[in-house]
Amino acid sequence: MTVADPVQRARTLLQMRRPTEAERELRGLLAQEPQHTTALSYLALALVEQGKVAEAVAEAHEAVRQAPDQWFTHYIAGHVHRRACRLDEAMAAINASLALRPEYAPTWELLARTHLIRNQWPEMAEAARRGLAIDAQDSDLMSLLALALTGLGKTEEAKAAAAHAVRLGPESATAHLAYGRAALAFDDPRRAADAFREVLRLDPGFDQARDLLVAALKQRNPIYRRLARLRGTFRGSWRLVFLLPAAPPLVVIFILIAVLHWAAWVAEAWTTLRLARAKATRLLFADAEARVAVICWCLVAVGATLLLLGVTLGLNAVGTAGVAVMALVTAVQEAAHTGSARGRALLYGWTALLGLAVVTSMVLTSPVTALLSVYAGLATIWVAAGVRRVLGHDG
Repeated sequence: MTVADPVQRARTLLQMRRPTEAERELRGLLAQEPQHTTALSYLALALVEQGKVAEAVAEAHEAVRQAPDQWFTHYIAGHVHRRACRLDEAMAAINASLALRPEYAPTWELLARTHLIRNQWPEMAEAARRGLAIDAQDSDLMSLLALALTGLGKTEEAKAAAAHAVRLGPESATAHLAYGRAALAFDDPRRAADAFREVLRLDPGFDQARDLLVAALKQRNPIYRRLARLRGTFRGSWRLVFLLPAAPPLVVIFILIAVLHWAAWVAEAWTTLRLARAKATRLLFADAEARVAVICWCLVAVGATLLLLGVTLGLNAVGTAGVAVMALVTAVQEAAHTGSARGRALLYGWTALLGLAVVTSMVLTSPVTALLSVYAGLATIWVAAGVRRVLGHDG
């Protein structure tokens, strides 16, 4: 057995997504040759693939320390730091590798992928182009260029690059993902859905493609699509609050924005519920998503019933409470669509308080309390925006 044999086996095992076995091969080699820098680098990669971040970073640093003049140790260190979400260290390692060997296209790909995490579209496009200048037939680099152009809003260039990526790599999940994202970004949800289905055929565990397919299927609903577009256009700013004393009519704008968001969230619940019940798409949805949709439509039904009852019997508190119950749809959806676990907990707590206020307004027959609950429920779009700004972004 030559020294290169275990390294080759470990590399193959990593390509097959079997990092535990790769680690075993590499540790066996390193027990005999502790100074084998290539084995140390691959060991760092095997460890980070298993989620052993601290160990992986330590091994990557050791490999670089032993061979600071080898481009490969810096290249693998870039991979490890990127997987560990240590992006500054990743950029430093990648640039060090490029300084030693700028003609290696996969390093430019790694640089482009690192820029992708930060949504640095111009830098990502430049890195992809530099890589393509070395290897014009690299499907992944062309896919990354398409994603960058999509982020920059360059419609025709992004579509052309994405289509070319698929031609270069018809069996590449990344190429179809780029094609789907370009189609979704530029108002072609039907083609986007087909592309994301192909991604899932090629890589069934690609969760990002599953989420994007759900988004594309929702966008195929024209009512949902128009409402979602309007909701994004007229989100409004919390800074407008400071203008209210000088221009009280602005409250009408706030109300219109809030109602528009509420309508879009109702459309979201309907679309999710319809797709979650269809045989062809039900497996794409987590149980939690379907439950949220059901809860929202139950709130609409209960609220409408209370509103009708209040109008029929002349009970203002009950009727207004019915509107407040329907307004809870916004609070529930904003909580469910918040990525931060702490943010979700806070917003669900806020929703529970709103529900308690609605019940209290009915018990005390207080239309004022019910009306305030309506306003607070609809205004959750700004409450949620503040929570996300502090604790994290949407998932």
